Amino acid sequence: MIQLLRSVAFIIQMYVAMLIISVAYFPWAVISAAGAHAACHAYCRWVIWTLGWMTGLRCEVRGTPPTDDVMIAAKHQSFLDILMIYNAVPRGKFIMKRELLFAPFVGQYGLRIGCVPVNRGKRGAAIAEDAIGCEIRQASGWPVDHLSPRHPRAPGVPRPYKVGTGALYEQLGQPCVPVAANVGVFWPRHSLLRKPGLAVVEFLPRIAPGMQRDAFMRKLEDDVETASNRLMAEAGFHADH
Repeated sequence: MIQLLRSVAFIIQMYVAMLIISVAYFPWAVISAAGAHAACHAYCRWVIWTLGWMTGLRCEVRGTPPTDDVMIAAKHQSFLDILMIYNAVPRGKFIMKRELLFAPFVGQYGLRIGCVPVNRGKRGAAIAEDAIGCEIRQASGWPVDHLSPRHPRAPGVPRPYKVGTGALYEQLGQPCVPVAANVGVFWPRHSLLRKPGLAVVEFLPRIAPGMQRDAFMRKLEDDVETASNRLMAEAGFHADH
């Protein structure tokens, strides 16, 4: 019960902090995208810091976060992996669902940092739009983060990887940096509880451009799932749980 109360207190202050930081940085964000990135990094750092002392959930980034122009394909388990990955790169941008454009502050800041909104109700069109939008923005020289699968899934629950990842890889012609995670063990979907422990995202060796799409998808899934299973086992979770 105490851990649940600590978790609820953390969640409340997390959204209050989002409002305060968004308003405080808004004039700078309107003038320059650098201000929007600074606001987002400040928010990520605040959430990660308060998460540690309020709930006992510490965060660790392993591997080498990219600083050049790459596509990041990450295992998406909860909101926390988004914050940790973004905080680890200089000026990342996400492919996000179009509905988030209408979310207060989130939509406006997403556009300012270069996120690419897509309509996920039209699968083929969304894939094409993903690729076109990222090609337009890749000249900025910062990583593009494509969460694969796009919707967060609970640890140990299988779900096919989205084909849009392969389409992006082909059309961008950039290296792909896979990212494994175990954060869903501690920050469960559809739950207020934040469990104490060590949440990890790990940047894996990059996949060079030029592979055939099917071969790329097989390698991506194998690399990410193998590493994620290792991280989850390290956290005391196994798929048969």
